[in-house]
Amino acid sequence: ADHCAAALTQARLRERAVTKFGPAAAGMWFTPDGLEQATHPVVAAHRAARLAAALEPGATALDLCCGIGSDLLALRAAGFAVAGNDSDGLTAAVATANLAAVTTDDIRSESVVTVTVGDAQAADLSTTDLVFLDPARRSARGRVFDPRSYSPPWSFVHDLLARPATVAKVAPGIPHELPAPDVGIEWVSLRGEVKEAALYSAGLAGGIRRRATLLPGGHTLSAVGPDSEEVAPPVGPPGRWLYEPDGAVIRAHLVGAVVEAVNGRLLDPTIAYVTADAPVATPFAPAYEVTDVLPFAVPRLRTLLRERGVGVLTVKKRGSSIVPEQLRRELLRGSKGSAEATVVITRVSGAPTALVVRPVSRTSPGA
Repeated sequence: ADHCAAALTQARLRERAVTKFGPAAAGMWFTPDGLEQATHPVVAAHRAARLAAALEPGATALDLCCGIGSDLLALRAAGFAVAGNDSDGLTAAVATANLAAVTTDDIRSESVVTVTVGDAQAADLSTTDLVFLDPARRSARGRVFDPRSYSPPWSFVHDLLARPATVAKVAPGIPHELPAPDVGIEWVSLRGEVKEAALYSAGLAGGIRRRATLLPGGHTLSAVGPDSEEVAPPVGPPGRWLYEPDGAVIRAHLVGAVVEAVNGRLLDPTIAYVTADAPVATPFAPAYEVTDVLPFAVPRLRTLLRERGVGVLTVKKRGSSIVPEQLRRELLRGSKGSAEATVVITRVSGAPTALVVRPVSRTSPGA
C-alpha cells in the first residue's frame, strides 16, 4: 500500500511538472515542495550560461542547497563539474536520481555525482571554484519574506558573497540596500512573470549593480550604480501610447530606462506606467494604444463600455485599491455585447483615472 501511494503521488507530480520541465518530467523524480521550489529550467540555463562565460571551462560548482537538482542539471549542461548538498536526505536522493535520469550524449549517467546530506554551513568549500546557494524561504508557517529568517540565514549568505565566485538565489523582494555595494543583483522574469532575484559576488557582477533580464528572449537592462544615482523620469499627461514595464524592470528600479527608450514620461511619479506620443518598440514593456482617458467613476465607465457593446473585459491596475475581478463584474453587469476591451485603472498626477486601451502586437508595424 505504501508503494502504491508513493507511485501514485510520483505520477501526479510528474504530470504537474510537465508545465515546468516539459518532456523531461516523465523520467524525473519529485517531492511536492521540491517541484514547487525548483528553479525553472529556462531560468537555470540562463544563469548557468552566464556563469560558464565568466569562469574557466571545466570549473567545479557546488550547490549547497540543491533541492531536487534543477540548478545542478543546468550547471552540468553548461560544462561545470558539479557537486550537490542538501540538508534533507530524501531531497538529496531525489536530486541524485535526477542527475542520473537526465543525461545527454555528452553526459553519461556514470559521471553523476551523488548528492551529499549535510548542513550547508559546515560544507567544505576549499576545492570548489563556484558556490551556488538557494536558501530555504519557507517555514512551517508558510513563505518567509525577511532574509534574516532564511535557512541558512542571511549572515551566512552575506559572508559567502565575499568569495570571488558565489551566486545566491533570493526572493524578488530583496531590499536593494541589503547586499554589499559590490554585489550585483539580477531580477529575472519569464514570459512576464518575475521568477527570482540572484545575487552575484563582485568577481561575477562585472561592476553591474542592478540588472533586469527578460526570458526567454534574454533582453537585459542594467545600471552600474545604486538607485540614488538615477535621475527621476519626467511626469506628464497621457499620450496616445501606454507602456507597462515588465516586473523585473520595476524590481530593478529601471523604469527610467524604459521612459528614455520610448521618449516618454510617467503618468504619476510613484507608478510604473509609461506614456508616449509615438509608438516605439521595446521588449521591456508591452504597449497599448489609448483610446479614452476619463476620471475613474464606475457609472461613467460602465456607460462608455455599454455604448461600445463590450462583453469581454480585461481590467488592469497600478496604484489603485480596486479588485480587478470585482470591478470587471460590476462594469459588465447587464452587458449583452461581445466586443473586447481593456481598462487600466491608475493615477495620473495623483488623480484616480481610467484609461481604455487596446493591446498592441509586438510584431505590428511601428509598434
